[in-house]
Amino acid sequence: MNSRERFHATMNFGTPDHVPYFEEGLREEVLAAWRDQGLTSDFDLARLFASDEREEIVLDVDPHPWPKRWPTTLAELKAFRRRLDPNDPSRLPENWQARLPAWKERDHMLMARLHHGFFLSMGVEDWRRFYEVMALTHDDPAFVREIMQIQGEFAAALTKRALQEVEIDAAIFGEPIGGNNGPLISPRMYAELVLPSYQPVLDVLRRRGVEVVILRTYANARVLMPVLLENSFDCLWACETNAEAMDYRSLRREFGRGLRLIGGIDLDVLRDGKEAIRREVEEKVPPLLREGGYIPLADGRVREDVPLENYLYYRQLLQEITRPAAV
Repeated sequence: MNSRERFHATMNFGTPDHVPYFEEGLREEVLAAWRDQGLTSDFDLARLFASDEREEIVLDVDPHPWPKRWPTTLAELKAFRRRLDPNDPSRLPENWQARLPAWKERDHMLMARLHHGFFLSMGVEDWRRFYEVMALTHDDPAFVREIMQIQGEFAAALTKRALQEVEIDAAIFGEPIGGNNGPLISPRMYAELVLPSYQPVLDVLRRRGVEVVILRTYANARVLMPVLLENSFDCLWACETNAEAMDYRSLRREFGRGLRLIGGIDLDVLRDGKEAIRREVEEKVPPLLREGGYIPLADGRVREDVPLENYLYYRQLLQEITRPAAV
């Protein structure tokens, strides 16, 4: 099987030759720290541990230009719409036309980031804007629904434009909405103010035959899972999580095969030594693999405080479990 076939077999609860492995790359500061621990320039992690190729397309869904002051009334939204032109050539990745032939012939996973979620769509970049948005959800929910709907329709038009030219294997919605104790807005508010604006994008994905719709979220979004599943999100990629609240074994017991899973290994244990790593991986990964619809990896990018020895042990252990024939 190639990486693309392996991904779809896994996500459809089939029988791949083995589950895919991918990560988001190692930061230069991590490699620099590891060089101080003995990593040599000729040490090739890619050769030591097999990985599956994964590529992402990122559609630019930001307002152009970024507002100096965000609209606060329905009347101001007319001018805001002009910042959201789906036909703007800069909305697609660089060298789009030149890259299309290779994408059509690929044998690796191709995912697309189509939306970056509620708070970023509302212009939250600092605490001041966060407080403004939270006040709006209470004082003027109709305005919040409208601005989110405008951006959802724009993202849908841009997604339609892109998917007319390339077939993707999965769509990614970013949703950095969680705190350690739960999401920063209630499930009711999320269902009323946010999810309707995603429907135009989800409709485009359904029409284009995209089967895997990933919600990439952070911290603790557990209480949002029922309304997300009711609205066509069928895959969770939880990052930097509250490990107890977002335990994938518990989520699978509650939601069954309706929820595909990516991640689930607590990144923090990679700092804690081999015994903690072994316990985390062996307790979580094998039962989820047996059920299917699961791609195991750490729930965040490795940071420089993870010792090289611990990382190598984690990768070796995971490979022994997921690819025993390769060991």
